[in-house]
Amino acid sequence: MMNAPVRLGPVATRFPATSARVATLAELDELPAHRREHALALGIETVHTAGELSEVDLAGAAATAALTEAGLDAADVDALLLVTGRAPQYLLASETTRLQHRIGATRAFTAGVGDLGCVSVSAALTLAAALLRADAGYRTILVVAAAKTPTRNRYRPPMTLLGDGAAALLVTASGGRWEFVDQILRSDGKYADLFRIDYRDTPSAAWTEECADESTYSFRLAVESKKRFDVIIPELLERNGVRLGSVGPILMQNLSGGAFAFWEEALDATIDAACRSNLAAYGHLGSVDMLVNLEAAAATRASGEYALLLNSSPVAAWSAGLMRRV
Repeated sequence: MMNAPVRLGPVATRFPATSARVATLAELDELPAHRREHALALGIETVHTAGELSEVDLAGAAATAALTEAGLDAADVDALLLVTGRAPQYLLASETTRLQHRIGATRAFTAGVGDLGCVSVSAALTLAAALLRADAGYRTILVVAAAKTPTRNRYRPPMTLLGDGAAALLVTASGGRWEFVDQILRSDGKYADLFRIDYRDTPSAAWTEECADESTYSFRLAVESKKRFDVIIPELLERNGVRLGSVGPILMQNLSGGAFAFWEEALDATIDAACRSNLAAYGHLGSVDMLVNLEAAAATRASGEYALLLNSSPVAAWSAGLMRRV
């Protein structure tokens, strides 16, 4: 079963109807001049704003759209994996079963996958592939991710600016846009709380995202990430008999134009143009980024072409995934 095919997609996305141009965000006027200049130079032009909509509202809309596109009923879903947000609506409650009830996936094995930041979606895909390959009872798996900024401010210094949205895709044994070939995921607890929100005894309106040490993020973690990818990319390609030169698009999460430039130099490779386009249109969407980019890249790639998905988060975790266009 380990070599059984695993197919991904297509991806259905849902974004709030309301959007804002980054240059008009009132919060930027409250920033010091150097911060405002940085926020405007990220390469992000617009963001969608969820307002009163919750992450489960967004996730439900994306999940329903994915099922409709595939011609499936929610009762057909064997497993539902929700990439959980970083700030649930309630403590002790279940966002995952709330989504299950919302869409009517009454018979699905249901689980939340989170706590790895942006890389949580990579963990969800690994789990989905493992379920599909290990148990004949899992034929249709729905993976859903949603993003809503957890504080009143969208700018996350010194990294990016957050948008709101959701994406969902089916993981099956046939059809789809991409074949899930293989993936490696690594993490390091040294950076577990490098970015954080101190929320206890603090009203949610006063929550702020803080970077405990910006020099650690900008330098130590960047060097660590380069070292990690230098190990896991060759390992991934070698064990699947693929040369880097034969890989088509290289996709990453959407943080900033500067981050893309850094990684292009560090990897001596070109990041697919879809990433910059989605960055400009949506901002950073956490785990949703990789799904949005994967779907966009599919439109320009021929059958049989490989794609390399490189994902990282400041918690810190790293993943490299190999996909093949169906």
